[in-house]
Amino acid sequence: MINHIKAVLWKQQKDTIKNKTILIQFLMFPFMTIVMENAISIQDMPEHFFTNLFSIMYVGMAPLTSAAAIISEEKEKNTLRVLQLCNVRAFEYLIANAIYIVSICMIGSFVIGAAGGYAGMNLIKFMLIMLVGHSCSFLLGATIGVASKNQMVATSINVPVMMVLSFLPMLSMFNNTIRSFSKYIFSEQLYLLVNNLENIKISAETGVIMLCNILLILILFLSVYKDAFRTK
Repeated sequence: MINHIKAVLWKQQKDTIKNKTILIQFLMFPFMTIVMENAISIQDMPEHFFTNLFSIMYVGMAPLTSAAAIISEEKEKNTLRVLQLCNVRAFEYLIANAIYIVSICMIGSFVIGAAGGYAGMNLIKFMLIMLVGHSCSFLLGATIGVASKNQMVATSINVPVMMVLSFLPMLSMFNNTIRSFSKYIFSEQLYLLVNNLENIKISAETGVIMLCNILLILILFLSVYKDAFRTK
């Protein structure tokens, strides 16, 4: 099992270097955070504004789109079939992708947090919040990738989901109506937590919403996983 996971990890590392679209997903928001935090200063702008905003957009885009694109592309090119013939089981393949994508995203998150001036316990809390977000986003992206017949189908599903996860937290700052329903998605709850790192408090509402989001994503993933792999 360990050797199979290592083999898939090595493969994905090589593929990412060649696939500039996936590589940009990992680099774009850390780079934008560094630039915006150092180049723009507006009077009365909240502290860590760009860091908190871009970190949640990073959660909603990078793991989601990367997982969906990688898995759907390899399904389309029958790479998964070849891996299965080499005795790499589906869950080993998915675990390897989870480790790979979430690890890279956590490195990017560290850059975002450090660029925003987070340090010590605040940086640790920031990274833990990002870990939860990246894990949920990856699992949702993997669900889309596994459920899609090819990369085009995955993209058509992925884009609206990405828009909801990434942009609703930003729009909710300016519109109460949007805020009233965006609070039920995990990215909005993570955004609220990131904005209160100094006095972070996980309310019962936040806990219930996060738990429901995680359970729903897990149910969707397991259902798709069973149909796509276990029956074959």
